[in-house]
Amino acid sequence: MDQDRIRNFSIIAHIDHGKSTLADRILQITKAISEREFHEQMLDDMELERERGITIKSSAVRLVYKAKDGMEYILNLIDTPGHVDFTYEVSKSIAACEGALLVVDAAQGVEAQTVANLYMAMEHNLVIIPVVNKIDLANAEPEKTIAQINNLLGGYKDKILMASAKEGTGVVDILESIVKTIPPPSGGDSHPLQALIFDSSYNTYKGAIVYVRIMNGVVKTGDKILLMRNGREYEVQELGVFTPKPKSVDQMSCGEVGYMTCNIRDAGEIEIGDTVTLVSNKAHEPLPGYRKMRPMVFSGIYPVNSKDFEALKDAMDKLSLSDASFHYEPESSAALGFGFRCGFLGLLHMEIIQERLEREYDLNLVISIPSVIYKIETTSGETINVDNPSKMPPSNLIHRISEPYVAAYVITPADSIGNIMQLAESKRGEYISTDYLSEDKAKLTYVIPLSEIIVDFYDKIKSITRGYGSLDYEFLDYKESDLVKLDILLNGEGFDAMSSIVHKDKAYHKGRAIVDKLKELIPKQLIEVAIQASIGNNIIARSTVKPLKKHVTGKCYGGDITRKRKLWEKQKEGKKKMKQFGKVQIPQEAFIAALKV
Repeated sequence: MDQDRIRNFSIIAHIDHGKSTLADRILQITKAISEREFHEQMLDDMELERERGITIKSSAVRLVYKAKDGMEYILNLIDTPGHVDFTYEVSKSIAACEGALLVVDAAQGVEAQTVANLYMAMEHNLVIIPVVNKIDLANAEPEKTIAQINNLLGGYKDKILMASAKEGTGVVDILESIVKTIPPPSGGDSHPLQALIFDSSYNTYKGAIVYVRIMNGVVKTGDKILLMRNGREYEVQELGVFTPKPKSVDQMSCGEVGYMTCNIRDAGEIEIGDTVTLVSNKAHEPLPGYRKMRPMVFSGIYPVNSKDFEALKDAMDKLSLSDASFHYEPESSAALGFGFRCGFLGLLHMEIIQERLEREYDLNLVISIPSVIYKIETTSGETINVDNPSKMPPSNLIHRISEPYVAAYVITPADSIGNIMQLAESKRGEYISTDYLSEDKAKLTYVIPLSEIIVDFYDKIKSITRGYGSLDYEFLDYKESDLVKLDILLNGEGFDAMSSIVHKDKAYHKGRAIVDKLKELIPKQLIEVAIQASIGNNIIARSTVKPLKKHVTGKCYGGDITRKRKLWEKQKEGKKKMKQFGKVQIPQEAFIAALKV
């Protein structure tokens, strides 16, 4: 098709603002999917996405739309996630487009991720088409939402489209606006091939499936291609587009979005953001690619059965193909055996990775308490990065510890500002500013330690604001803090999977809370279990799980007391021996509960 009739766009929004529903209506109106095959959240092909009602992975689909001017256009839609943890997926999609639909819920208005995704799109010079969605809701306030969008964009008041994706209202106007306002792709077929790898997945039969946007040139089946960063050469075995089902094509030209397979079996050979070119007619330089994402949260993932270690390694290799922001490296724990230290973009990202590994690869896993990277300067002048509390040097060798701080942006209803401020201050937050987006909605900015917000900060914001609050954050810098290592001991032995690095002022309260929670959740064993929290050699909290008791004298009826005493002594000796060789059984719920303390 003529390059002038190609439009590449993405849909960006805050979580639950109707992004996937709008994509569904666009698929129906362009007849990309039949009514018989249609189901809700059509582009969310993971069971986990449909179950949670969120988009986790970006999805690309090619649509054919006959506009009111009588011309047929190719629309390449790349759907994007809305949760703060999946910002990297959004950035990849934006780099492959010329325009974006900015979808805002008419009932909830502009939220934190709306602002973050908008700024990201503007940095890439994308054409923005603002859409106020869910105008059919009884509590919708479209005029107020229009005013908030206009405050953000300025001068867009007359260009804001009104829609109800659920009912299909205004969707044709959105498609017409895409055709008229988003420019066709730049570049040309005659130039050397430059294709941007913006995503990938793994197929047992085909190997790695590479998702590409052709920026320049043409690629055909059978061509010899070169990945410019790793210097490896391959032969193209299949080219195709998503309609939304995969459909093979003979060639792809400038401006098109699709996939290619080259029988790549090693997941590590694909790098998201790499440039594909032809061996026979190489491009002079690679495309800019993507900024490397820095993991924010670190945690250990271990198989419950040590025999599953190789299966877990293989699963992580394949999963990293479809999620370039997921990082992992082998590690071992005295308590849990061999596993992997993994880096995530946030706590939801961590939960999703765990669930995908368990569901898609049939694994039974244990996750250790999450932490962030701390910079520790030793007394010898050396600076080390610590992402695992077990790697922390003894306190007498530490000169100073620094922890990562972020700028946190909380968008909240005006009547919840006081409670949000109290929450932020309890998390060691430093107040920066308050900006009113409208009469009843404000944006609070705080500088806050990352370790304080990775677990339950977002949940508490939602609770305080009755679901209307939202959070976004970006990394700032490292600052020196008074931090200590909090150890959990079970029967006097360190349980490294539950160790954590905490602020000195909060160590006692956290230690006491974990100890009490573990006492509730660890089932009674045949031996007594002493649960202790310590800082160095100082025990700061203790609880005891009493042992199961066997009524050894139950068979005795009458007779001399010495007979009972003999049985009690025998039982006592047995328990001593059991304590010497026994191991404490800790259920997975105990890890999760300790994580949320």
